[in-house]
Amino acid sequence: MRGHDQGSHNEVNGVVHGPSVQAGTVHGGIHIRAAAPAVPQVLWQLPPAVGLTDRTAELTLLERHRAQAAREGHSCLAAVSGLGGVGKTALALAWLHTLRADFPGGQLYADLGAQSPHGPAEPAEVLSRFLRALGVPPQAVPSGIAERAALYRSLTAELRIVVLLDDAATAAQVRPLLPGGPSVTLVTSRQRLSGLTLEGCHQVHLQPLGLEAAVELLADTLADGRVADQPDDARTLAGLCAGLPLAVRVVGARLAARPHRPITTMVRALTEERRRLDELAIDGDLSVRGVLDLSYEGLPSAAARLYRLLGLHPGREFGSAVARAVLAGSGALEPRPGPEPAPCPEPADAPELLDVLHDGNLLIDVGEDRYRFHDLVRLHAAAKACEEETPAERTAALRRIAEHYLATAARVEQITDPGRDGLPRTFGPGPVVTEELGEGAEAALDWLERELDNLTAVIRRARTAGLGPVGWQLADAMWPLFPRRKHYDHWRAVHAEGLAAAQEAGDTAAECRMLTSGGLGELGAGRFDRALEMFERAARIFAARGDALGEARTLNYRGLAHQRAGRPARAAELFARAAVELPACGDVRAGGLARLNAADVALATGLFDRAAADADAARTTLLAADDPYNAARATLLLGRVLLRRGAPEPAADRLSEALAVLRGVAAGYETARALASLAEAAEQLGRPDLARRRYREALDLYLSVDRPEPAAAVRARLALLGDGAPD
Repeated sequence: MRGHDQGSHNEVNGVVHGPSVQAGTVHGGIHIRAAAPAVPQVLWQLPPAVGLTDRTAELTLLERHRAQAAREGHSCLAAVSGLGGVGKTALALAWLHTLRADFPGGQLYADLGAQSPHGPAEPAEVLSRFLRALGVPPQAVPSGIAERAALYRSLTAELRIVVLLDDAATAAQVRPLLPGGPSVTLVTSRQRLSGLTLEGCHQVHLQPLGLEAAVELLADTLADGRVADQPDDARTLAGLCAGLPLAVRVVGARLAARPHRPITTMVRALTEERRRLDELAIDGDLSVRGVLDLSYEGLPSAAARLYRLLGLHPGREFGSAVARAVLAGSGALEPRPGPEPAPCPEPADAPELLDVLHDGNLLIDVGEDRYRFHDLVRLHAAAKACEEETPAERTAALRRIAEHYLATAARVEQITDPGRDGLPRTFGPGPVVTEELGEGAEAALDWLERELDNLTAVIRRARTAGLGPVGWQLADAMWPLFPRRKHYDHWRAVHAEGLAAAQEAGDTAAECRMLTSGGLGELGAGRFDRALEMFERAARIFAARGDALGEARTLNYRGLAHQRAGRPARAAELFARAAVELPACGDVRAGGLARLNAADVALATGLFDRAAADADAARTTLLAADDPYNAARATLLLGRVLLRRGAPEPAADRLSEALAVLRGVAAGYETARALASLAEAAEQLGRPDLARRRYREALDLYLSVDRPEPAAAVRARLALLGDGAPD
């Protein structure tokens, strides 16, 4: 006789499960007792919940998805993704613990170990653990993953259970672990597990906390009143943690261990960017750097290199063209002269690598093919660049970034100001990536405006990195934006950096360009004396160099400063000299601009005949010089002269002609002036409705280019016409 306690026996009549006896002849009394199968206890495997701050919206989304799944009669599957340390597991536990009463079948938990040094957990191993927890004896666990998954689904088919799959690596790792029946499964991952969408997964992406929520979390972590007593320092500290809950908890724990230390000491420690990641750590325990290191170490080598090179980008956000630029080639430190950069074959893998970083929550998608780093991730990426790239490689990458912006800005300049005499452009011998600008001058200027913060940051960084010539060339190439859309703060900052770089390099030609272009920004912002000082300084440098043309050009600029400062006679004198000396030195176009400036002074002083003559001469010269923008300004001035003479119909013709050109070159301020003048013509013609429409459009444009004084004048005209415009 052979006895089997727990197993199966294969015979011709099938498979026998459980206790069995096989015997030939039986003699005597035999008693066979089988123990009743063990009934597994209900499993409550979830780790304890921790405090949660300001995640109401995410909890609402998860609960809404669960309720919808219940109404439709199927299981609920959701995935929470986000940056390491952002609080994914805390959110998962906070929600799932609230479901205990509704899911009496129990809770299963598995750490899938995506960031484990030993590699992610094998689904077959996790299934084995789940099956044993559900009461399957170890020797009865099937050997194959497909059989284990089938048995798991069978055992959970009638159970109302909750499953937390924490720190998943891929959708493929998760699929075999999905239970059957009326269950709730929540997956957390640093990756965006879009592949689970096929299983009806609801995706929740967790962002860092807002400032107020981060302060609240800091207060909960300290729990000693220091946040209430030092609110400003607490807000500053929370801001330095950039909303990352792990970072807030780390600094809170460090302060909690030092109850007599003010918050400001931690603020000082974190203020220096180079030390911030080191300070966001508790010895022997958690650190922000360690969490980010795990994400970084899981990247493919090409994505890891893009990550650290993008960490060198000086601005807060960037387009995919920047990724193509840093991957375009090794670059070189010796520039080569030339107006055009070497063409660049587009790196085919840049979009794919950006997707890897985005799916790993190391990059934030901010729309329109643009990305940014979380502040602490940016510091981590830059630190990795310092650790793993040589100084020459880092400089070469920064040069490729700067030359990308320079080459694209130079294209904008060609589109919007083709006749402008800019500084020479120099590019390294490697390929340079430019960006698509769209059609026309408006789109080109839109690119400059969108990238304004980045361009300013690149110019600042270029000077400190020994790439000063790229910085002042970029400042010069940005010129078309400033007269049209103003941005006076950036105008001043860009040219101040360019001027410093030119002076450090001893390049007097670049120094003079930065002085004159920057002086015009000072002039537009109302700092007339500062502008005049810069123009006169440039004049002295030109004179010392024996550059008669450069010195003559400053006559125009100095005249503008005197005109704006209320000294029209001195301005007229300088413009008259410039109108003669500039053509004599070979710059006919600048001579035309001098005549245009002289016309403006004459109009302001009531010398209408002289104004008309100068404006007409300027228009002819500027059209011949292929400068439609400034020719349109001359046409606008002719229309304004006609208005002053009480001839609104011919004035409207001239003004409409100017308006069409100015709209085409995206000149916001001059377009507003043309519209305001057309509104005045409509008033003179007895057409108040048309005047109101023109004034309203002019007002919007003046406000968009930050010109409050003419905007106030337009509001006054609208008020007189019975149309009170809002402030």
